[in-house]
Amino acid sequence: MSISHGVTREVIFQNEMIAQMVANGWQLGSPAGYNRELAIYTEDLIGFVKDTQDAEWQKHCKNYPSDPEEKLLTRVAVQLDKADPNATGAQLRTFGTLGVLRHGVKDRNAKFKLCQFKPEHGLNPDTLARYEQNRLRIVPELVYSPYATDAHLAETGTQAKKWRIDLVLFVNGLPVVTLELKSEFKQSVQNAISQYKKTRPPIDPATKKPEPLLTFKRGAIVHFAVDQDNVSMTTRLMNGKTRFLPFNRGRDGGAGNPDVPGENRVAYLYKDLPDTKAVFSREVLLDLIGRFIHLERAGGKEVVIFPRFQQFDAVRKVLADARSKGAGQNYLIQH
Repeated sequence: MSISHGVTREVIFQNEMIAQMVANGWQLGSPAGYNRELAIYTEDLIGFVKDTQDAEWQKHCKNYPSDPEEKLLTRVAVQLDKADPNATGAQLRTFGTLGVLRHGVKDRNAKFKLCQFKPEHGLNPDTLARYEQNRLRIVPELVYSPYATDAHLAETGTQAKKWRIDLVLFVNGLPVVTLELKSEFKQSVQNAISQYKKTRPPIDPATKKPEPLLTFKRGAIVHFAVDQDNVSMTTRLMNGKTRFLPFNRGRDGGAGNPDVPGENRVAYLYKDLPDTKAVFSREVLLDLIGRFIHLERAGGKEVVIFPRFQQFDAVRKVLADARSKGAGQNYLIQH
């Protein structure tokens, strides 16, 4: 492959990933559509609600006739920000991005779902239609900090650096995944991990304020470091203490990823392959959010558990086989 002057291999890798995901149903977004203070792609959140829940939206408009959209965004942001040390386990699971996507929000007499997960059967066409209306958005080169503006500098005398994240993925306007990409030609996944640890702090060092997109539980659910061969991920950014885990398929019984003819070894993230659906396909990503990611409290500390690739892939394949062949099958999963 020839490389044009001024176009790096990393940019080519990024554009390839975007093109494949757009072909797989994602919408390409712009940083201009992102509200940095709320960490919400506002057009998609409001659009999904209006498209799928007209009756609830009309109740909401009667409650707030002058600014219903702003009121809903504010209500969602409150639920994203919630943190109550005295909350029960059930209450905790309604807070933050994962909680809002799974449980929605309620404002007075209006209750909104902010994600429609795939039903177990196709007997309800309305539910299937809402599932297809989920808005999946990919935004490249996102300057994410609300404190990196000239207005913030003029108002407070401080300004965050205008750091950009390579790719951010949104479901119905809510951030679920960030990705930092590197080209194996010059840099590896370890460089992306270092970038997260050194220049993606959850609390901005200049203003000492939390970054909504990078705050644990409140912002993106998971952060991926990626090159063409390997993937690592974390659910909690803690500067130099951040712990990344491999998110590879495995290669010849060991670490890494197998070769994929004509593709990058990490193509399983963004492209359907003969033996697996793409991790970022509508089907798999929403299944991960709906059933596989877990919030736990251990030793007084909350932890988001994101499954390794082999774990959720094996479970999904077993379930698919059982649906096809019926009950009574025996399965052995070696891990």
